[in-house]
Amino acid sequence: MSDTCNSDCDNCSCGGECESKTEEQKIADMKEAPNKGSKIKKVIAVIGGKGGVGKSLVTSMLAVTAKKRGYKTAVLDADITGPSIPRTFGVSGKAIGNENGILPMETESGIKVMSVNCLLENVSDPVVWRGPMLGNVVKQFWTDVIWGEVDYMFVDMPPGTGDVPLTVFQSLPINGIVVVASPQQLVSMIVEKAVNMAEMMHVPIIGVVENMAYYDCPDCHERHYIYGESHINEVAKRHNINVIMELPIDPELSKLCDDGKIENIKKEYIEELGKVID
Repeated sequence: MSDTCNSDCDNCSCGGECESKTEEQKIADMKEAPNKGSKIKKVIAVIGGKGGVGKSLVTSMLAVTAKKRGYKTAVLDADITGPSIPRTFGVSGKAIGNENGILPMETESGIKVMSVNCLLENVSDPVVWRGPMLGNVVKQFWTDVIWGEVDYMFVDMPPGTGDVPLTVFQSLPINGIVVVASPQQLVSMIVEKAVNMAEMMHVPIIGVVENMAYYDCPDCHERHYIYGESHINEVAKRHNINVIMELPIDPELSKLCDDGKIENIKKEYIEELGKVID
């Protein structure tokens, strides 16, 4: 393909070559090469149709699960305007670099992390950038960060299907996505949007995690559905996707995130996330 090819054969000098390409081939041509110091085997994106459903929580738990299973693990925080991964893992300070690129931060257990909060002077500084700049930063986290050897990289995506998710799907070699939803009536529409975007970008859907699905009361020992009965299995069946797990409302889990101690999680339900890896 010509270096000047833009996948529009009427306006480029590829000699018609790109006209014969499949959509999958065109998408593959758009992928960015990682930093020369990176060798990343699998990339899994964690997405959701709306904010506040727990994407960062699920991303963090997936990374902890993979690390506990002996895999070299990394988290790329693509939620540029609402980064929470460093706080969840207790990572502080600024990332440094050398002539070859930027060095990722590391958590207590050795999970590699890169987030815009690792580059800001103050973590409370707002990121007031337009869409194209946000997308460029995410691409730089892939091309300029020296990740080293990574078995599993988990990408914490911003909500919705806008510029940054599109950039991630187009630029990174995503092996699959995990959809995070909450047990509300909007869940069907949210999952459907995520499914449709994944299909458009030819990315396989690993499954869906329903967060805040229920609450196990320590006093009465009964299970309560705070947001109503779950319909996630019906939605998943309708869209032919798997339900990975139903994650409860758990104050202890929230505290671990607030304290930057997510790696200390010892909940039995975290093993269910192994379905994403196994």
